[in-house]
Amino acid sequence: MLTVRLDPELEARLDELAEATGRSKSHYVRQALEEFLEDRADYLLAISLLEKNDPTTSLDELRRELGI
Repeated sequence: MLTVRLDPELEARLDELAEATGRSKSHYVRQALEEFLEDRADYLLAISLLEKNDPTTSLDELRRELGI
């Protein structure tokens, strides 16, 4: 169980969305948190790969190699 305090404007927007779609506020908070955590994991993975300083290939180089 988790309690989250929202500023009134954000809570009003969430209330409007939930009412307009017939979904619960919890549904949208859960969905937003899942997307944030997935994006954050992707970001941290990208940073760790960049820190390895492995050779990279630009998109233009890759296109030339593939002939597209």
